Amino acid sequence: MHQAFVLLLLNKNDKLTIGQVQQHTGLGTVELERVLLSLACGKKNTRVLLKTPKSDSVAATDVFTVNEKFDNKLRRVKILQIQLKETIDEQRATQEQVFQDRQHQVDACIVRIMKTRKTMGHQLLIGAILEILKLPIKPTDLKKRIESLIDREYLERDENDSTKYHYMA
Repeated sequence: MHQAFVLLLLNKNDKLTIGQVQQHTGLGTVELERVLLSLACGKKNTRVLLKTPKSDSVAATDVFTVNEKFDNKLRRVKILQIQLKETIDEQRATQEQVFQDRQHQVDACIVRIMKTRKTMGHQLLIGAILEILKLPIKPTDLKKRIESLIDREYLERDENDSTKYHYMA
């Protein structure tokens, strides 16, 4: 939809800068970059716009014009939206959010296993959790979840063997 807005703007103007497009459309910088990259830097047969200077990124000084040489035999042209790469901070935030979402699932799995087995060693418990969940989860994160369940009195450590846990009914 945003791509159509940009193309309609170019019906009235020969050249547009990012600032002008942003002013007319009201799009955020990141979304606008995605739209312009898809129109100007996509596959050769779908480049509806020309960008000056030619590069694979968008700068504030870039000027966009209509590609007069664009030709397509089909009535309908499909221009794919370009996916921008996630920054390192966004990746960390995503991983943290996934871990937060999985905490309840991991806790429930541990409690279910311990409820049926009553007493279990640490390594056996970790193996059983990984076998049931089949999620890419670190053993250190599992240890944190076990500690959390101990704090909330779902589990307790064996007094004689610290590697064993008991389920507390």
